[in-house]
Amino acid sequence: MTALNRWCATGVAAFAMLGSAQALAQDACPKLGGVLALTGAQGAIGKVIADAGRLALDQVNKAGGVKGCQVEFALRDDTSQPSVGVDAARYLVDVQKVSAIVGLVGSGTALAVVNSVSVPNKVPTIACCAVTPTLTKMAQEGKTDGYFFRTIPTARTTALAHAQAVQDKGYKKTVIMYINNDFGIGVAPDAKKAIEKLGGKVVDMVAYNENQPSYRSEVNKALAAEPDSLVLVGLSQDGTIILREWFSLGGTPNVILHNTLRSMDVVKGIGERFLTKAVGIDNGQASGPTAETFNKDFTAAYNRPAVGPGLHTMYDAVAVTLLAMQAAPKLDGPSIRDALRAVQDPAGIEVGPGVEGLKKGLDALKAGKKIRYVGATGAFRFDKSGDVTGPMLIWKLSNGEIVTEKTITLDQMNALEQKVGL
Repeated sequence: MTALNRWCATGVAAFAMLGSAQALAQDACPKLGGVLALTGAQGAIGKVIADAGRLALDQVNKAGGVKGCQVEFALRDDTSQPSVGVDAARYLVDVQKVSAIVGLVGSGTALAVVNSVSVPNKVPTIACCAVTPTLTKMAQEGKTDGYFFRTIPTARTTALAHAQAVQDKGYKKTVIMYINNDFGIGVAPDAKKAIEKLGGKVVDMVAYNENQPSYRSEVNKALAAEPDSLVLVGLSQDGTIILREWFSLGGTPNVILHNTLRSMDVVKGIGERFLTKAVGIDNGQASGPTAETFNKDFTAAYNRPAVGPGLHTMYDAVAVTLLAMQAAPKLDGPSIRDALRAVQDPAGIEVGPGVEGLKKGLDALKAGKKIRYVGATGAFRFDKSGDVTGPMLIWKLSNGEIVTEKTITLDQMNALEQKVGL
């Protein structure tokens, strides 16, 4: 072999080795999977929730990324159907090789994904919006192997908030209409118990099946109980149809809406003039600097206020997961799972939302220091079941805007839970 040929062979081999190293480095970079309802019954809120997740990921990447890499967000639409959600999660894990999954608006989708994909494949799954208490029970029975977390309080918390709203308004004969799936079944019975423990009366509970063109039969059944108020636990698409028919058939304007209906798109679909006495419940956001940072950044990024279900909790789901990836010694499921609690260390350096706050956290982790992430929802910690607790709020409409009427603090929520006995 001539010197020239030897040089060429050496050069080709070196180039091949360099290409392999670059490919290995690229493969070693983390990918974050997202499963969200971008279409279907929950699509109206899911698209905005996705924006909150993208904001967190973009800010982490601007802050330097994770493990020296820019993180890819692989987002798939579950079309508001659990079976589609499972297929989406499988694709993310098997094909796109994601390190963790975030999102999951629907409780039914969350249950299916955790059972069929997350646990068998040891993929940490952090839900922004699934509230079913069934996942808590599964965790307590060891059926999640610690791979399920959520940044939103459970359905029992929302049930208590519904009861508080009924009591505040002095309603005495309430009918509850609820979607007949894991989400609705997880809220409605506890709401009934809480309302009656606080001195009210639930005159009927009417379940409905989603994705129907009309709910006239169910609405008429609810009206037959002659209620002075309605608690509606439903999704944005179905809830809009139900409320239109409720008001067209002479239903009371005294309605209390679930957080899934806290959207100006829903309000416009019904007509604000019908909702002058309506209130709703949602998870309460902290009013401190971390919440204000998120609100400001979200508005700047998307030219709309940070108001709506799942925005703050989705941001925190993505942010805390990416910080955990940085903290984890390896980008595998068990390591990330264990690091999710490690980045909430009460003795750690406090870090928060925004590029500067997240960079502070990433830099501290690189230096081997402990951190405490305080998010868009304020301070939170995952308990042994992967759950969080938090404040709630009651909202209403005022001059074409959704505004907070009342905040129920965490201490007040704990006292309410004790009183009701949930």
